[in-house]
Amino acid sequence: MISLLKYLKPYKLQVILVAVFTLLSSVLELYLPTLMADVVDVGIVNGDMSFIMRTGGWMIACSLLAIIMTVGKAFFASKTALGFGRDIRRKLFVKVEHYSMDEFGKIGSASLITRTTNDVKQVQDVLNMMLSLMTRAPLMLVGGIVLAVSRDAKLSIIFLAALPILAGLA
Repeated sequence: MISLLKYLKPYKLQVILVAVFTLLSSVLELYLPTLMADVVDVGIVNGDMSFIMRTGGWMIACSLLAIIMTVGKAFFASKTALGFGRDIRRKLFVKVEHYSMDEFGKIGSASLITRTTNDVKQVQDVLNMMLSLMTRAPLMLVGGIVLAVSRDAKLSIIFLAALPILAGLA
């Protein structure tokens, strides 16, 4: 898989957009619990209905923006993976065109068709998953740690103790 990553060079901008959209959606999703804490700590405690409504509006806006960023991330990740798969199939086709009849006989038509369709599809799916999930997990992890430590440093020690388990699962 590592040797195939050189085929991502034409999609550098799209990969950067996936990372930026992932970062923005993660930040917005991590900001929602902070807003909810403010609603409880300030709005409900003081009985300030206007503060609750205003903060609720911010929560809705953050949620809508996070949805837009997540859809954008999925769009560019899918577009990148599809273009990557197309390029790999094209290279495979050009390579197969130069095979001799003996090589066709050894490998077999069915095997060549399977490799140019199914195997490339599997690599394409892995790339899409890497762009979608593997970029999100570290950002959420780092953002969660920063927010936990900024909210309550002593309480975040529990979170930091569970960090190796979470990192292993991610």
